[in-house]
Amino acid sequence: MDFWDTVESKYKDIIKRYLLDKDERVLYQGQKLSRKLIEHHIGPEEIVSLHKTILMEGDHSSKQLLDSFDVLLEVMMAYGLAYREHQSLRTEQMALKNEIEVAASMQQTLLRTSIPQMEEAEIGAISVPARQMNGDYFHFVMDDEQNVGIAIADVIGKGIPAALSMSMIKYAMDSLHEDQLRPGAILRSLNRVVERNVDPSMFITMCFGVYDQQEYTFRYSTAGHEPGFFYNAKNREFKELEGKGLLLGIEKNTEYREYQIALEPGDMVILLSDGVTECRTDEGFIERERLTDPIHKYIDLPAQEIVINVYKELERLQEFELRDDFTLIILKRDI
Repeated sequence: MDFWDTVESKYKDIIKRYLLDKDERVLYQGQKLSRKLIEHHIGPEEIVSLHKTILMEGDHSSKQLLDSFDVLLEVMMAYGLAYREHQSLRTEQMALKNEIEVAASMQQTLLRTSIPQMEEAEIGAISVPARQMNGDYFHFVMDDEQNVGIAIADVIGKGIPAALSMSMIKYAMDSLHEDQLRPGAILRSLNRVVERNVDPSMFITMCFGVYDQQEYTFRYSTAGHEPGFFYNAKNREFKELEGKGLLLGIEKNTEYREYQIALEPGDMVILLSDGVTECRTDEGFIERERLTDPIHKYIDLPAQEIVINVYKELERLQEFELRDDFTLIILKRDI
């Protein structure tokens, strides 16, 4: 039985019961039915037509015909009130949607960053929000010695609060001295900012690394953020980057250990958010190989083309519906 058949049956029952004993409690059932009619986009003219059809099917006296209009009047009055309320909610939703679109546009402007250009290495980056507001954040900075700082962070949460937290992190980073690109020190400073300014119910993970173009090394520290992968070009294999550290804002005086790896020609550092490693299909979370295989598939492409192609493949696996913010960064030393 489809919805219209259900409506016809219920409306017929309401008229029958009302004509039987004139119980006004029956009219309340007509009010409830009105809201369902609006939800299923059934118009007033269809209700009037249904009322007419039902009355023509039976043998009713003139008085019963007049009394039946009590039901129709009650249903139509309730319909009008519900429709006005429905339109008011739609107007509020549209206003909220417009405000969120403006906020999302502002967020993109506030968090904008430029990918550094290097002579013997390259960086590719992509960040796609699951909703309008992005709870992921990445940022690049270069000091006077041409060392490149790479930050990637994730707010455990979504929406406007997460976006505001990311904006705060960005401006806190902008206030740091570029000649002090030391991963552990950077995270210590940001940890104090978060501890003082972010609600305790929100958590921020972050990984910050520095690529030394003279020494070809990548030093990094992590604050509860999954460090990612390292690709060894000589052995053609991936391994997970080690790294532990407390989330930002948990304890004021947290120290963050620094790790270091050397990059040979063709080697890559892959940094990501949990929206990448926790991609879900109907069969559950993807296996590690489902992430590294597409990277290896496009290994000979420029870094930016690698991240774009990997995103497209993982998006396809999820049937083009992201369940979490997706951020992927690849640092690739040229051959």
